[in-house]
Amino acid sequence: MTDLPRLFDVDAAWDAFCRRDRRADGQFVVAVQTTGIYCRPSCAARRPRREHVRFHADGASARAAGYRACLRCLPDDVARDRQAVAEAVALLEAMEGTPALNDLAARVGYAPHHFHRLFRRATGVTPAAYARALRTDRAARALANGSSVTHAVYEAGYAGPSRFYADSEQRLGMAPGQWRRGGEGVTIEWAVVDSPLGALLVAVTPRGVARIAFEGDAAGLRQSLPSATIRPAEGTTRDRLASAVAAATPPDPLLAEPARRTAFIAAVAGAWRTCG
Repeated sequence: MTDLPRLFDVDAAWDAFCRRDRRADGQFVVAVQTTGIYCRPSCAARRPRREHVRFHADGASARAAGYRACLRCLPDDVARDRQAVAEAVALLEAMEGTPALNDLAARVGYAPHHFHRLFRRATGVTPAAYARALRTDRAARALANGSSVTHAVYEAGYAGPSRFYADSEQRLGMAPGQWRRGGEGVTIEWAVVDSPLGALLVAVTPRGVARIAFEGDAAGLRQSLPSATIRPAEGTTRDRLASAVAAATPPDPLLAEPARRTAFIAAVAGAWRTCG
């Protein structure tokens, strides 16, 4: 082993390499003595025998040891890919609306279809789903702060009311006016489920998701929607909530924590709509 942190877990690295775990890409590279090539852990190439493998912290270390980059998995592009995703996340967070995929990909220097795959692989959701999660959060906060529905529409980045009303049923779990009135007339069921990113509260109504947040109890839910009937989920509803969390793909561990949380919330919301 060469140029690795003292506490580097070689067994875990070998396991990630054998499983072609994309989450390990960028954390180390795998050099193969018999070929003189180094790869990403997720490389699709045939796995060598373990005694022929050496792990390096990055491509520079592997090259210094005499290895050359794999032309199949392009391990030196990992850092560039991550930077492109981080730049796209920053652009989405700064924009009021949802940019076209072609425009977003061009801003970070990638072809649209390649960037779409790259973004989804890193975050677990599409750029459009990530943008929708941001809009939903902005709309909920605007309504909770007393904004009119019309003001909330534009503050959240919607082009007009029709799209907002179409989204609100599933993404707020109720009509916007009900949300603004603290969930008046709405019954909400909730559960806290363990997730790869920590305890996650998921609260739903018969219409859709009312709240997903990294919280260990329902205090924030009750504060946000004090007029709703709020009760712990039981039976099939609780099982479905747990299934939705389990079905969500964990984001790249090297993404910034706020982006990871937003992406995972979007993935859970999407899984809830499809796993019923």
